[in-house]
Amino acid sequence: MSDTDSVESASQRLVHALDALEAAAERRREIDRGQDALVTQIHAFGSDRARLASELDHATARSRGLETATREVARRVDQAIETIRSVLAEK
Repeated sequence: MSDTDSVESASQRLVHALDALEAAAERRREIDRGQDALVTQIHAFGSDRARLASELDHATARSRGLETATREVARRVDQAIETIRSVLAEK
């Protein structure tokens, strides 16, 4: 093998290595873009989760308030029924 052949062979290996390096760098950029998209999605999911948790807390509090009001209305209706019964019994 002559010096020219050796230089040509080394030059081709260098070109192939540079092509492989460029392809690896592009794959890495694609992976990074994918990771950035995932980070954005995770952040959005976290925001949605926080909003939904807050809405659930408000709905739970409202439900408890309605349950309390329902019990109070039922108590007052029972009391009114008893009052009406006692008035009717006196006649």
